[in-house]
Amino acid sequence: MNWRLGVVGSPIAHSLSPQLHEAGLRLAGLTGSSQRVELTLADASLLPSMLGNEFDALSVTSPLKNAAARLCDELSEVAGRTQSVNSLLRRDGVLLGASTDGDGFVDALEATFGAVVENAHVVVLGAGGAASAIVDSLVARGAASIVVHGRNEQKVEELTGRYPNAYSASLVYRPVDLIVNTVPVAGRDAEAAVLQGVHPETVAVDITYDPADSEWRTRYATAGCRTMNGLPMLAYQAARQMRWWWNIDVSGAALLESLA
Repeated sequence: MNWRLGVVGSPIAHSLSPQLHEAGLRLAGLTGSSQRVELTLADASLLPSMLGNEFDALSVTSPLKNAAARLCDELSEVAGRTQSVNSLLRRDGVLLGASTDGDGFVDALEATFGAVVENAHVVVLGAGGAASAIVDSLVARGAASIVVHGRNEQKVEELTGRYPNAYSASLVYRPVDLIVNTVPVAGRDAEAAVLQGVHPETVAVDITYDPADSEWRTRYATAGCRTMNGLPMLAYQAARQMRWWWNIDVSGAALLESLA
């Protein structure tokens, strides 16, 4: 089979997913190609017809993750709980959706910094599809508390309401062990203060990778924190995505190396 892969979202020109897809195909001993497709939220309804007609599998990025979940016939357990999908596959006429963002994020954290999630006090900025998946995995991996900050109060309340240790407002002073920025660069405030509670062992992750060193990430590095951009998450979530597509183990570390 010659796999027809793609990534959909808007904006999409910067996406490195096609490069990862084609590296993954080589690592898995498969053939195929991948392309970017600019698709806005207004055109999300085209996704079901794209699967099978033009593509065998798709990666889904902002702003389509929640809309894609609503269009699927079947969802993985995580995708059903978070109502967020970053992976699509049509099998036997059934449109399947999965979310590998959260587990890929934690895989990347552990590969880079070791065991930093269990018992951690976490702050997540943003409440969209990526944030939803990340919070879900942080809870599953044993984070002590997660505070979510976002502009859309309803989304924040819906997200935090799923978990007993997730909160929509800052807790009484606690050290911040991990802070994650999931807000798209274009939607960020011009300035954002370093949160009280940050310390030299804090890990600050900006899930964007364009630019590689965002103003936000630089601010935390200057404060003495350990930092990471979104490339490791991109690679490790892709590895999980490919295992779901093909039932073949693909190395997240090897995928990350392919982006160098």
